[in-house]
Amino acid sequence: MQRLKIEGSKRLCGEIEIQGAKNSALPILSACVLTRDEVSLKRCPPLSDVYAATRILSALGCKCKRNGDSLVIDSSSIDGAEISDELMRRMRSSIIFLGALLGRLGECTLSFPGGCELGPRPIDLHLSALRQLGAQIEEEHGSLICRCPKGLRGTLVNLSFPSVGATENIMLAACTAKGETIISNAAREPEICDLANFLTECGARIKGAGTQRIVIEGVNAGSLHGCEYTVMPDRIAAVTYLSAAAITDGEVFIKGANGTDLEAVINVFRQAGCSVYEYGEGIYLNSSDKGLKSVGMVRTQPYPGFPTDAQAIVMACLTKARGTTIFVEDIFENRFRHVDELVRMGANITTEGRVAVVSGVRRLSSAAVFAPDLRGGAALCVAACAAQGETVISNVELIDRGYDSIENALAKLGAKANRIK
Repeated sequence: MQRLKIEGSKRLCGEIEIQGAKNSALPILSACVLTRDEVSLKRCPPLSDVYAATRILSALGCKCKRNGDSLVIDSSSIDGAEISDELMRRMRSSIIFLGALLGRLGECTLSFPGGCELGPRPIDLHLSALRQLGAQIEEEHGSLICRCPKGLRGTLVNLSFPSVGATENIMLAACTAKGETIISNAAREPEICDLANFLTECGARIKGAGTQRIVIEGVNAGSLHGCEYTVMPDRIAAVTYLSAAAITDGEVFIKGANGTDLEAVINVFRQAGCSVYEYGEGIYLNSSDKGLKSVGMVRTQPYPGFPTDAQAIVMACLTKARGTTIFVEDIFENRFRHVDELVRMGANITTEGRVAVVSGVRRLSSAAVFAPDLRGGAALCVAACAAQGETVISNVELIDRGYDSIENALAKLGAKANRIK
């Protein structure tokens, strides 16, 4: 088992180039199933979740190869419609293959997805929407058996909640459905726009991505072709390194990060006393030498609100802020698992239900801590950068799901961070 060792109390300064977005690369990889040609994805990050997705693609009959920072997928020879339980359990976003396989083959068999334990993340919205498009879905011994005997047909799908995953699954299935599909109350996240842009490059007809109303005009199943496409920058990874600089009174430039995608988080940094600017092709942050101050309340919401994936990371940053900050988690029920580990490092945090109250402390101390999930692990890395002494973080494989060698990125900014066995 590998661990991360971070020696804190060092001011982080410098410039790093941000990786491609995990939450964009994964649905785009599943979308490759719809093409009958070769796709080259540039800036596709070498993450364990990406490797899990390529294992699924390979099991379906696709050919996958890494070429520098690009991942090349040839889906012309797909010969399988079943994803094993072992592969599905490797990541929660594996359910996104459901819409793509139905769009390409008209059938598939898969089990329920795995991944971080963030509490209930039901796929009922996914299944209900696909049934409206004409899919017949039955559950049998923990597997989902899906067929479209009469083909998929466009319709109006009104989502009760703007679910990112459900929106993506509908888009994938609707690309080759007969007629027009309208998604009402669609998710508006930048990753939705990235998926729509990729599919459009492949020949799909999609309008309205980034708004609450997405319109997809179905095309013939065989008409989607390959392309060369660059994955968008990872906004949550950018938040991580901005937070590490902010908590250490540092100064950082995140090359490639998009300020528009991070407006809600940037506003929090500014309220905490940091200077944050969009500069050239990136984001610049300079933390006040007077230290951080509390920001009142941070509430997670669907985009363009404050992202749930950034909640643990920014909470870690504000453990040293003067005053009290209240975090309200309105997306997932079980997303405060990092709190106990931060408390081990000297943070003053109390929780009740979906609310966490963070009272700032003057210093954090090193400790042996355990990454409870992907973003919780990143939060511990942020806290470790400011803690006195040497912090050892276990369960690092969860962090590797979303970060390309997080220790190397922190080291480029001046942190003393390395990976040990």
